[in-house]
Amino acid sequence: MSQITKRALGASLKRLLTQKPLSKLTINDITEACGVSRMTFYYHFQDIYDLVEWVCQEDAAQALADKKTYACWQEGFLHIFQAVLENKLFVMNVYHSVSREHIELYLHRMTRDLLIGVVEEQAQGLSVREEDKEFIARLIQYVLVGTMLDWIKDDMKADPQLLVERLAQAMKGSIRSGLKNLTS
Repeated sequence: MSQITKRALGASLKRLLTQKPLSKLTINDITEACGVSRMTFYYHFQDIYDLVEWVCQEDAAQALADKKTYACWQEGFLHIFQAVLENKLFVMNVYHSVSREHIELYLHRMTRDLLIGVVEEQAQGLSVREEDKEFIARLIQYVLVGTMLDWIKDDMKADPQLLVERLAQAMKGSIRSGLKNLTS
């Protein structure tokens, strides 16, 4: 029942953010739209930003599902783009309502699981320290997050498929190569 309530609160948040900015939204607005009490909201979330973060994490988990391997990281990243595009009003509202750091943090969380899985897979058979794997994952993460932030800033006009294809071409073989260069 808890997940159902959280999803209902998240859906209410998304709906309301198509009508007014995050800065003007109250917990009362969300609970009334959802048909639950304020106490129910506080049972699940600390504040509106906690709900926003949860919604973003849920969207990321759905977008990535089983796309955490080298063979399909591009598909996972494309799904992240598509999830953001499907929720464009929500994302743009959050983007313009909170600091860039909040958006960056959200995108870093979304891409982290994807990249850790890819780096771990590419490190198989190599003697690579954990901190070096983490370094490679973070390096690639900055490229992906930076690309996505630029795309959002430009009002999501570029075709995500083309962006992901260009990234894949530019990075082809770079993960394994970087890990080999850092072997102990």
